[in-house]
Amino acid sequence: MSAARRHTVHLRRVLLLGAGLLVAGAALMVLGLGIGSTGFESLLAARHDPVALQIVWDIRLPRTLGAWLAGALLGLAGAVAQGLFRNPLADPYLLGSASGASLGVALALLMFGGSAASAQWVMRLGLTGAAFLGAVLAVMLTLMLARGVQQTLRLLLAGVIVGVVLGAAKDLITIASADILQAIQGFILGSTGLVGWSACAVMAMVGAVCLLLAWALAPVLDGLALGEATARSLGLPLGAMRAALVVVLALATGAAVAQTGLIAFVGLAAPHLVRSAIKTTHARLILLSALMGGLLLMAADLLARWLIAPQELPVGVLTAVLGGSYLLWLMHRRGARSGVA
Repeated sequence: MSAARRHTVHLRRVLLLGAGLLVAGAALMVLGLGIGSTGFESLLAARHDPVALQIVWDIRLPRTLGAWLAGALLGLAGAVAQGLFRNPLADPYLLGSASGASLGVALALLMFGGSAASAQWVMRLGLTGAAFLGAVLAVMLTLMLARGVQQTLRLLLAGVIVGVVLGAAKDLITIASADILQAIQGFILGSTGLVGWSACAVMAMVGAVCLLLAWALAPVLDGLALGEATARSLGLPLGAMRAALVVVLALATGAAVAQTGLIAFVGLAAPHLVRSAIKTTHARLILLSALMGGLLLMAADLLARWLIAPQELPVGVLTAVLGGSYLLWLMHRRGARSGVA
């Protein structure tokens, strides 16, 4: 097969995968409009019933769309993290952003008190900003400890240390003020229940910026995949471009975590699933991982709302169970292949 023919076949497979992810996402989006305490009755009655229309338009649609957007941000961040650290097990939380966001939420709840009313007020007005600020400050602290982005291993170790220290600080705050324990638990477990149109707008804007930046920086990830010496031989300014990739990683992760809390494994599993379907460059991998991440989190959110309806499971718990099971199966399959070899 000629090179031109192989390129055409590869491009066709990429387009088919992308179209499939979009179609599946659209189907789940429609399905999400009918999942809730009143079921599909609200969706069918939305044309002539103002209450049903409000349920569908102001609650179910932004929540379902928000789950897709948050998953897309985590999938994009996961692809960037795995390319940046040259490690297929890297996830968006490696630079300490998750622990920073949790600490920010704990501090906000401590400042405004732990009562149900104040916690609800903080949830609506201050929680998003506190989580985002905490995530960004944690990444900045990681960069300070790592003395920049030149040494990937040092950056990785600094992220682990920052995550542990900030996580311990959050635990100390919750122990000292037990009233905020229940309020912060929902954030730690992950939930899309409070996502509205404003949250969707924020995630959409941040996602568009991060996607454009990641697409432009994708050649750096392709070069790093071949080794640092090869990347330098291509004339790429690795220091500045690594810093830009870290900014993309921090913004995408911080925006998703601030709106939905800590949701595990989506950012790790999405690039894996794309690579298992097709081998491609990082530019296409980043886009497909975003689509895959959106699909995964939206499917998990619908499942969390449906399994024990009218009650709900925390979507972060569900993604942890499903994602952990997937990784165990993946490790078993690779171990079996190694044993055969």
